[in-house]
Amino acid sequence: MEEVSARNITVDGNLSIGDVVKVARRGAGIKLDPQLREKIKKARRAVDQIISDDRVVYGINTGFGKFCDVTISSDKSRQLQKNLISSHAAGVGPAFDQEIVRAIMLLRLNALALGYSGIREEVINLLVEMLNQGVHPVIPSQGSLGASGDLAPLSHMALVLTGKGEAFYRGRKLKGNEALKAAGLQPVELQEKEGLALINGTQVMTALGAMAVYDAVNLCKSADIISSLSLETLKARWDAFDMLSYQVRPHPGHGATLRNLQKLLQGSQNLGSNQEKVQDAYSTRCSPQVHGATKDALEHVKKALETEINSVTDNPLVYPEENRVISAGNFHGQPIALAMDYFALALAELGSISERRLERLLNTTLSGLPPFLTTEGGLNSGYMIAQYTAASLASENKVYAHPASADSLPVSANQEDHVSMGTSAARKALQVVHNVTCILGTEYLAGVQALELCGSLGLGEGSRIACQVLREVVPFLKEDRELHLEMESSASLIREEKLVESVESRFPLEPSL
Repeated sequence: MEEVSARNITVDGNLSIGDVVKVARRGAGIKLDPQLREKIKKARRAVDQIISDDRVVYGINTGFGKFCDVTISSDKSRQLQKNLISSHAAGVGPAFDQEIVRAIMLLRLNALALGYSGIREEVINLLVEMLNQGVHPVIPSQGSLGASGDLAPLSHMALVLTGKGEAFYRGRKLKGNEALKAAGLQPVELQEKEGLALINGTQVMTALGAMAVYDAVNLCKSADIISSLSLETLKARWDAFDMLSYQVRPHPGHGATLRNLQKLLQGSQNLGSNQEKVQDAYSTRCSPQVHGATKDALEHVKKALETEINSVTDNPLVYPEENRVISAGNFHGQPIALAMDYFALALAELGSISERRLERLLNTTLSGLPPFLTTEGGLNSGYMIAQYTAASLASENKVYAHPASADSLPVSANQEDHVSMGTSAARKALQVVHNVTCILGTEYLAGVQALELCGSLGLGEGSRIACQVLREVVPFLKEDRELHLEMESSASLIREEKLVESVESRFPLEPSL
């Protein structure tokens, strides 16, 4: 990640997925919209009034979960918040990457700043400064049920605000108080409601989802670019990419893919050059329909995530204007759980069809090219085993496409008897992103190699650019070498958006964020 830059993202309850990526991945700093500060103060005054009036309100002066009926005396109400964070910091597994941690912090901050949580401005200010100074809590990736929100992982984040837990600061893993001190910051002592406000929400699953959707938009464009190489090599018929087919079945993603392919293949002398073919195989002919369906699913998921990014997911919710505190279920991650399961299934299909196009490029009986795209087969294996890897990843994606949201286990003595498993859904969605990137990267390698081997006629504009981008880092495969190195190079061109950016310097592609 780049160094934290000037504060150029305003936290105002109207964040986009692009804003999240700027802060999480590109190191943008943040500032809080001044207009929200008065709302934050009003909500806190409402909590203070509840305490003053000695009213019994869940999360302020009661226990949690099954202990919701246990009233906590005023002299122990602040200890209650400390105990909550310590006891709920029960995550396990590998820690989230730094960019995911930054996204989590930003989204929790955005929800708290809307002024329905009853948290003090002082706590919010510390969260702002931790992001800007680069204090990143160590947050284990496993342990969330996705209701009541992401309790375990968010507790690990909250620990650091109190000087406990662990955090990374300038590449060093430190105790929470040491990381804050090194950044010139002071921990806070949590007051009534604040511990619960920090951890009762869906920001972990939403952060994972936001990053996954951003990367998936790039993968959709990359899939169109890379498929154009295979279409040219296999001399696909133009008929399948005529807009007339879209007009009688107008799914938006189908149309977007056709428009992309027509730009990418403009000027190609290869498509339709094999006059003997009546029809092409589905993996080539149906690319617009398959890619398009993924794009349509992605649009649905994007809308769900951007709604959640700017939502308040606390319990209880504080409404100072109405003098009410409502205990509801906004912490339940079902909207994101379903969306991320849909996402994983839809994105896996990009990898599935890519692997099938790859097989056609390597199979001499289908392509007419040298077996496995090597000129001295037998002595050399060419891209034979690269396709094994792609097939392995495509098969693995079928496991990740199984819906996490279909499962629910009751917890807290059956008080919390239906949970979303939304964070599990989002975590596996990110793995699908990784796998599809690698599959497309392998088709990319084979597509460029195949075009050079078959001595294709004039390439389409997009295909030509894509070939140039790859050949700047991966040479023609004359004889066997360590394939994993160039497979990673090819995948990196996709992952780091270099392929898409190079093509889009010539013409825009769909979809866009």
